[in-house]
Amino acid sequence: MSAAFAALPADAGGDAVISIRELTKRYGELVAVDGISFEVRRGEVFGILGPNGAGKTTTLEMVEGLSCPDGGEVVVDGLSAWPDPTAVKARIGVQLQATALFDYLRLREIIHLFGSCYGVRRTPAEIDALLDRVGLLEKRDSFADQLSGGQAQRLSIALALVNDPVVTFLDEPTTGLDPRARRALWDVIRAINAAGTTVVLTTHYMEEAERLCARVAVMDHGHLMALDTPRALVRGLGADAHVTFTLSEPLPLEALCGLDGVSSCSAHDGEGYAMVADSAQRAVVSLLDLAAARGLTIENLDVQGANLEDVFLRMTGRKLAEEDEEDERTDEPEKPRRRGFLFGGGG
Repeated sequence: MSAAFAALPADAGGDAVISIRELTKRYGELVAVDGISFEVRRGEVFGILGPNGAGKTTTLEMVEGLSCPDGGEVVVDGLSAWPDPTAVKARIGVQLQATALFDYLRLREIIHLFGSCYGVRRTPAEIDALLDRVGLLEKRDSFADQLSGGQAQRLSIALALVNDPVVTFLDEPTTGLDPRARRALWDVIRAINAAGTTVVLTTHYMEEAERLCARVAVMDHGHLMALDTPRALVRGLGADAHVTFTLSEPLPLEALCGLDGVSSCSAHDGEGYAMVADSAQRAVVSLLDLAAARGLTIENLDVQGANLEDVFLRMTGRKLAEEDEEDERTDEPEKPRRRGFLFGGGG
């Protein structure tokens, strides 16, 4: 075994189900993943956050046994993923960015087929139970080409669970879905995790990471920028809150800018106002007191605290796009969206 891939002790990291040390991947002169190290705790939803080209998918491919690292160590559930990833593949489930399904097979037939690739023979009752977990029981006799985009994503997650994995990897599972379908899929992910499966989720949707993930790793240009709970990352930023509102009558800006907790203010659209506050609570209380003293009515009051977007902006100097965008790293070899499924350990 190469020294670069020497296995870590099975108990490395204590409750860690995934341990990554100095993981590196190069494409020619480009270092796509640059010596990152972190652990995923058993039973958590762990998020990897970053824009296209950050190295999220490349990292997952090395952990899943799809792409050989150029250096570093990957241990999944006590097993070294390299140089032979076969055993690790048998213990994980993978939902890829794009799924090639058999359009003219019924859902229950697809589940049976994918299970057999792992050597898992699912009974009809077990297939129904799996489809029920992802909200597709009523579609069990439908063909794959009859599913909506959200339903197809839920089916791809069901297929990732067919071998009862220790860890399930979801690579940007809600990309391209409308808000309603996205939130429905969040419920599926929560249910999977509540049943005891560790979930590793990559995303470039801020709200998704904040709502689902116990901890988040922020990546950019192949580097691990930060790792903590979403709340701790935001709290550590020390960023200002933004307060917007309208008043029944105009007020001079001096009266608003002098309020307790307010660092700056501005007027817009006639009766609309915006304040930047180093303490949202003190600023809002002061505003309410001022309005009451002057007999004014406050409407359309909105307080926006810092979020993961602000964290990413502070760390990288740019915003993280909320939609698919062209990869800014034009010198990186073009990589297709990951399609299909991987199997291991079956007959």
